[in-house]
Amino acid sequence: MKILTISSTFPYPPSRGGTEIRTFNLLKYLHQRHEITLVTQRHGGVSDAEVEELQSWVSNLVVFPLPPEPQVKAGLSGLLGKVGRFTESVFKATPPNVLYRYSPEIQAWVDAYVKAGKCDVITCEHSVNEIYVRPDFRGSVRTVVDVHSSIYGWISNHLEMGASPNALRDRLYLSLVLARYEKRYCSKFSNIVVTTDDDQRQLHKLSSDAQIDVIPNGVDLHLFPYRHADPGGHGLIFVGDMSASHNIDAARFFALEVLPLLQQQYPDATFSIAGGRPTTDVLKLGERPGVIVTGRVPSMVDYLHQAAVCVVPLRTGFGIKNKTLEAMAAGTPIVGSDRGLEGLAVDGPDVPLRALRANQPAEYVSAVTRLFEDAQLRQQLSQNARSLIEKNYTWERAGELYEQVLKG
Repeated sequence: MKILTISSTFPYPPSRGGTEIRTFNLLKYLHQRHEITLVTQRHGGVSDAEVEELQSWVSNLVVFPLPPEPQVKAGLSGLLGKVGRFTESVFKATPPNVLYRYSPEIQAWVDAYVKAGKCDVITCEHSVNEIYVRPDFRGSVRTVVDVHSSIYGWISNHLEMGASPNALRDRLYLSLVLARYEKRYCSKFSNIVVTTDDDQRQLHKLSSDAQIDVIPNGVDLHLFPYRHADPGGHGLIFVGDMSASHNIDAARFFALEVLPLLQQQYPDATFSIAGGRPTTDVLKLGERPGVIVTGRVPSMVDYLHQAAVCVVPLRTGFGIKNKTLEAMAAGTPIVGSDRGLEGLAVDGPDVPLRALRANQPAEYVSAVTRLFEDAQLRQQLSQNARSLIEKNYTWERAGELYEQVLKG
């Protein structure tokens, strides 16, 4: 197939975040048998070497600049600017981040490419890229949007958990913009791809007749080999992009509300927060006893192998979590929240125990204590989780399913 992929997020290196990881690995798989033209946007943090490396994973790479984010001004002019952006968002039924990323130059390029008949399929990696697909494209090419995660579901979840930084604004966006937005863009595409059953149900509520396929994320088993030995001890780890709001909330929750309770029983217990771009709030956690903020690390799997337990204390955020899949692949026993374990069969009747579930501080203390004290339980979770990943959650498996959707 001749596939045109649109991704406003520059998908390299595949370690910056979940969007980059999923987009890159699907491209990598499809590139083996198909001609991929990737249209993307480059932000200031992308190096020439990264552009050159990404070029080797696609047939054609077309790069446009990413527009600067709108400046937030103080005073009356700043207020007027916010009101103007909100009004435009409501009028167009399109989130502000989609509008500010929009490039007329990319639109003109895509229009000409489709008109010239140069592609069989268009894929939008993340719903933010749907804006470039015109409804009449379906008359000449297959159109697929890989949603990654429902924005409506994501915002709803933040509001439910009290984690929204601006609840009034988000409630307005939810009712005035996001429901209309997701219903509208769903109608444009031949197929919609999501990562979890929850997202499928969410989008079906808004667009009941849409063709929605569930394709979960995967793991590169070469980058995340299974551990050679159980390190024992009382080391805990949490991994992720530490500039993301849901990860910041999770790190603070565990460091402030759970770790002190654990340290009453295990004074030597440590909590490593491993991941790039830690914010000031995350860095401050490193001042607390036993908390280690690593920043970006050269090999995440090495840190996972050194930890007795990986915690995934997420309280917000829809979608299957790469951090959970990667820890499972590495063989590190997991204690996770309902959000952290979303989309995965890890416990329950007729399911081999693959992780322990916890949502409240006392539940985390109980689950982590069980693992600290029971080497056999650690090994059981480690082996069962790795087997699950090998069977159902490799990028090869995700790529095969995605290829079937693109073929129609």
